[in-house]
Amino acid sequence: MEEKGYFVHESSYVDEDVTIGGGTKIWHFCHIQKGAEIGSGCSLGQNVNIGSNVRIGNGVRIQNNVSVYEGVELEDNVFCGPSCVFTNVTIPRAHFPVRGKYVRTLVKEGASLGANCTIVCGHTVGKSAMIAAGAVVTSDVKDYALMAGVPARHTGWVCECGKKLDESLECSCGRCYRLEDGTLYRK
Repeated sequence: MEEKGYFVHESSYVDEDVTIGGGTKIWHFCHIQKGAEIGSGCSLGQNVNIGSNVRIGNGVRIQNNVSVYEGVELEDNVFCGPSCVFTNVTIPRAHFPVRGKYVRTLVKEGASLGANCTIVCGHTVGKSAMIAAGAVVTSDVKDYALMAGVPARHTGWVCECGKKLDESLECSCGRCYRLEDGTLYRK
């Protein structure tokens, strides 16, 4: 399917009414469900499932074995590590299906989600935040926050480039930040 400006491996399945941006690559055994929107320059690794009506921004990287369920939105340049998990129902019961009443989850621009982390639905992961591998996010995450553990707790701050910030809040890449009322802002 390169003639459309994007690549879909022959083992993957793309439903009708799907939008895929130019330069995006969808690798082995993926399923893109009806109504999904995937931006340009994205990469979806092996065995990725994109649920119905999911919106994925530009430059997003989704590693192997990730399911992005309906109700989840990934803004531009989000990184999803291998086997990270999203939920979309707060009280899952097989015998009481929710039938399309999914709880919204937003992952903001530039956030990174580590391998095997879980993002419980109904929360926002802030801009350029970093979630450690194996962490379980059960509350909103502030912009630039570093979160680790089960449940995930704030353990520090990270720069847009991903490096952990020290007390000076100045990164070796040249970016500087200020902390005001518990919120980090870029200077």
